[in-house]
Amino acid sequence: MALMIPALAATKQETGFLDRTVTVGGETYHYQVYVPAQWDKKHSWPVVLFLHGAGERGDDGTMQSDVGIGTGIRKHIDRWPAIVVMPQCRKETWWSSDPKMEAQAMAALEKSIKEFRGDKDRIYLSGLSMGGYGSWAYGSKYAGKFAAMVVICGGVKVPESIRSRFPNVTQSEDPYTDVAKKIGKTPVWIFHGGADPTVSVVESQKMNEALKAAGGDVRYTEYPEVKHNSWDKAYAEAELPKWLFAQSLKK
Repeated sequence: MALMIPALAATKQETGFLDRTVTVGGETYHYQVYVPAQWDKKHSWPVVLFLHGAGERGDDGTMQSDVGIGTGIRKHIDRWPAIVVMPQCRKETWWSSDPKMEAQAMAALEKSIKEFRGDKDRIYLSGLSMGGYGSWAYGSKYAGKFAAMVVICGGVKVPESIRSRFPNVTQSEDPYTDVAKKIGKTPVWIFHGGADPTVSVVESQKMNEALKAAGGDVRYTEYPEVKHNSWDKAYAEAELPKWLFAQSLKK
């Protein structure tokens, strides 16, 4: 007599850090998506798009979950009841300079929203270092899409060493004001280490001031004596996910 397997058991949704792929322009990209253990299809879920730093670039599809928000989730899993989408930027390129990288990140986000019943009123953007630059770029380009942003040790004024390699990157004389005006009222929480030798804390200080001047909704946290890895302290802040998931496009 054949053993009958209950339908619910056979179709149980995987949770945790999952491997996924998305194809854009004929090229396949690997990404990670975190799905909380309590996920079910009866509810809509908040979604975070996370942009990693330069050190996690590649095509293995996993390194981007080992630094930053992935570590924060593993240490405090109860704080992150959300779908977290983690695309991976290819080597020798930059989130905010390569249209292909932008396209695959946004495609991974949309695919995850559909697969895991994401709440389109609660989509969030976060990034660190190179991903912080990407967050400012995407947050200003897709104004009105994200309910809130968390930008860690990033910047707006792209270094000349990057701009010289990517001629399509152009910036105005005052990029901080331009980005702040485009982001508008979207709530933003900025984090940076006061002793950061890689991305100057001045970048975040200027964006904080620019957002305030534009009438924006901004929080600013600077960690004295902390160097570039301010993301470790930022994603460990108990208040951060509480604040983030309280934001919604529905006022």
